Amino acid sequence: MLWPAWAAMAAIGALQYGYGAALPAVASLHGWSNAQALWLLAAWTVAQAAVGLPTAALMERRRARLLPPAGGAVNGTAHGGGPRLRAMMITGAVLSATGLVTLAHAGHLLLALAGYSLLGGVGGGLVYATCSSVVARWYPERTAARVSLVTGAFAYGAVPLVVAAHAVTGAGPAGTGLTVVLDVAALAVLAVVAGAGLLLREPPPHWWPGHIDPRAWAHDGTVNPGLRRNPRAVREFSAGEALRTPALLTMAAVLVLAGGISLFNVAVAAGLAARHGVTATVLAAAALVALNGAGRTASIAVSERTGRRPALLCVLGLLTAGQVALAGAVTNGSAALLAAFVLFAGLGGGGFYPLIASMVREYFGERRTAEIHGVIYSAKGLGGILGATLGTAATLESSPVVCVIAAALGLITVLLARRLRQPGHPSTLPVSHPAPVS
Repeated sequence: MLWPAWAAMAAIGALQYGYGAALPAVASLHGWSNAQALWLLAAWTVAQAAVGLPTAALMERRRARLLPPAGGAVNGTAHGGGPRLRAMMITGAVLSATGLVTLAHAGHLLLALAGYSLLGGVGGGLVYATCSSVVARWYPERTAARVSLVTGAFAYGAVPLVVAAHAVTGAGPAGTGLTVVLDVAALAVLAVVAGAGLLLREPPPHWWPGHIDPRAWAHDGTVNPGLRRNPRAVREFSAGEALRTPALLTMAAVLVLAGGISLFNVAVAAGLAARHGVTATVLAAAALVALNGAGRTASIAVSERTGRRPALLCVLGLLTAGQVALAGAVTNGSAALLAAFVLFAGLGGGGFYPLIASMVREYFGERRTAEIHGVIYSAKGLGGILGATLGTAATLESSPVVCVIAAALGLITVLLARRLRQPGHPSTLPVSHPAPVS
């Protein structure tokens, strides 16, 4: 079940990271300004994030109806894909392909907003939420590692579109070549995502792999090494209880700010690299997207040894350092600082997504993970608006001021992440003076 979901996520990456990294070429194709094209991406992000919570809630309710009485079997054979799962994936495939076709042929901004941003965003949200949820349930003993592998494909899966889009526009004005690239990408997305939808299956109720003792996994650090640095939740929280904790609001704030900075970086990388020629443009845009995806998988691997919060602080620190390098590259056009920006912003620009998803599970429990993470992930839409605002300001003023603002926002995310604490532990008051001895 891992590889169909991975392939589907790699395909839909063309809609967010592919479009973002090739944004100047698409804007040139239709005569839009970079700012106009960037706000289309922000609207896509809002639509994609808004679908996550309803999809997660729908799958949770379906899962609850399928659960057998207490004491039912843990292991079993896979259920059929289920008409609802197939319907969500195929609908997502059609809508995502429609978004790319709209980008290829609709020159009017309102048509692009309806086709790419709204329909394409909903399609991307359906596929993202469905694949993440199915993989998480098939791999309950390695959820963080497997989901991070699948969501990493969402970023680096866009590399072929990025390379092709800049290659056809580097030879001359954007035109027929880019239109063909987008049409081919739409066909690929339709085929891959629909095919994955036909292959994916729901795990049986209470699924657990038969070769691992679940009780040992829950308590023995030699069986589950992650327990040494990432203890399980104190208890199971409902979505309402989680919303009343400072931890959930802090996670949402981190995701808004870091997500906005990441989107800003993807959107400005190609334009900044264009000063150094077509080859530098292709390399910078593709490397930033590829590192974004690789950083998602690497961050989880690191967090298994260091703990989620230290790994999150490291990722956010890299993202902040990338903004400082970006400010220097904007100021003096240094190729070395541009490379540093791509490296730091790439590695730091995606790793916080799987880390926060894992922290949701380890802070609030397993039973409502999809719904609670859906609440946090919905904040990604606000991050899209923030990223578009920063990107628009950067296109209007070629100065490092916007980059410094982005660095300051990155520093705020680090300070917020330092305050994260697992909820549910009893609060104690220190004794200010010794009790009298009678």
